[in-house]
Parts: sequence; C-alpha cells; structure tokens
Amino acid sequence: MKAVRFAEYGGPDVLHLAEVPEPHAGPGQIRVAVRAAGVNPHDWRTREGQFRRIRPIELPAGVGQDASGVVDEVGEGVTGIAVGDEVLGRGSNTYAEFAVLSSWAPLPAGLSFAEAAGYPSVVETALRTIRLSGVHSGQTLLVSGAAGGVGSAVLQIARDKGIKVIGTAGPSNQEYVRSLGALATTYDEGWVERVRRLGKVDAALDLNGAGVIRGLLDLTGDPDKVLTIADLEAPMLGIRFAGVGGTMPEALAEAVRLIGLGKLHIPVDKSYPLAEAPAAHADSQAGHTRGRRVLLV
Repeated sequence: MKAVRFAEYGGPDVLHLAEVPEPHAGPGQIRVAVRAAGVNPHDWRTREGQFRRIRPIELPAGVGQDASGVVDEVGEGVTGIAVGDEVLGRGSNTYAEFAVLSSWAPLPAGLSFAEAAGYPSVVETALRTIRLSGVHSGQTLLVSGAAGGVGSAVLQIARDKGIKVIGTAGPSNQEYVRSLGALATTYDEGWVERVRRLGKVDAALDLNGAGVIRGLLDLTGDPDKVLTIADLEAPMLGIRFAGVGGTMPEALAEAVRLIGLGKLHIPVDKSYPLAEAPAAHADSQAGHTRGRRVLLV
C-alpha cells in the first residue's frame, strides 16, 4: 500500500510517498480503508523531532493519528462494528491507504469523510483543555489561536457549556471567530489591552505557541490559570503543558453527540492528495488556518 513516511527528522521535504506492507488489526483494534486523514500540529512536531527525547520513535516512520474511512478488518474482541461500516477515529500512521485505529465512532449522518477526519484529536484536545482550565459556566475563557481546528472546537464546546469566550485570531478570521459565539480581537501589537477591555479573563489557553504566554499571565494573574498545548518552553514559567492525556472514546462520543445536535461544526480549510503531505505540513506550520487541513486518500 502507499503511505507517507520519513526517514530522518527535518522539514516538510523529508516526507515522501512509499510502498509499505499493509498493517493489520490486533486485539481491540480495527483497520480502515482510509478516505481522509487529519493534519495536526502533532504530526509535524513529530516529523521535526520535537518529541524525540520524551517519545523516541524508530525511523523510518509513518505519520498521522486521525482518519475517517471504511472498516475492512475487525480485531479480536471488538464488538458492535462490522466490515463496511463508516467511521472516524484515531490510531497510528493514518497518512496511508490503510490504517489501524484504536478508538473510533460511527460516521455522523451528513458528514463527509473529509470533514470527519478533522474531528478526533481536536475535539479530544478541546474537551481536555477546557476541563483542565477549571473554567465553568458564567466565567470567561481566553483562547489564543481561536480560528484553528482546536480553537474552533473549544469555542463551540465552551458555548455549549455556558462559558464566555474571548478569541484572538488573524484579521481575516475575526468574523469567523464571532460566528462561533466568541468575542474576537487580533493578536498583533496591543492585544493584551484590547482583551482587557473586552472583560475579565478567568482562564486562558494558548493553542498556537505564538509567544503569547507572558501576555496570558498578565491577563489572568496566575500561572495556574494558563494552559498551553503548543509552547514547549512555557513550563519554565510555571505554565502547564497539556499536550496529551485525554480519553479518546469519550471525546469521539461527545463529538458525535454535538454534531448530531448541530452544535459542533469544524470546516475543512483545505484538502490535499496524499502525495502533497509536505505542502499540507508547510501550510499547517504557517498557521492562519480556519478550521482543518486534511489529506484525501
């Protein structure tokens, strides 16, 4: 089968399409014929080697965690799903024609494969960071990087929970952020004062690692009220790094529930064929995404 691989750490150009053996579902897993794979910052951070000290991998390696597709193999002990079912979920090496998933949920009615591939990791991250922030109904959450995939999910899930959100994003995404129920401002010079004029901030999330940590500290007044999923240096300032640790089956169930109620929609900003994974990574790293980027298989 064809799959995207990399043999050394580096920039997007280290990614290449290769012919590799097909994976097979083990106990508690399923295999899908991949229709689309989500492109996440975790993918290019792994490709760059940012996690090699804490989670070393053997090279050459595959890429990708999120996918949507059609079940074509069911592992031992798996019930409630059959070959031919359409699903979204998370697994490993999903930039490929076939991938093994460890968590999955039925594809919601009316959702395309391309859209579905954009939900798993971002919804899990959104649910986890909102919970860890400690913010609750009636309070205000500041979200830096509000227009991306995780930001789009955070804004909508927070609104469903009765949490007020202030979101920072680029000039072209201001109306998009407002359309998701948040107050919006840009993140250029003077952003801290503009946020302060919008209201008191009870907790803050840094979703894109754009050097905003000190501003978030200034606005909240407490490092315990700030979380990041993108700034690897933030723990030196006492800021919690919340990159991993959630429960994917619960997140997928919640995503399906909210999608079914019409309370959650994450648009596909751009899609790419599998062979253009390097371009997808380059664009993801450049930022300014509105929603998700996905690879079509």
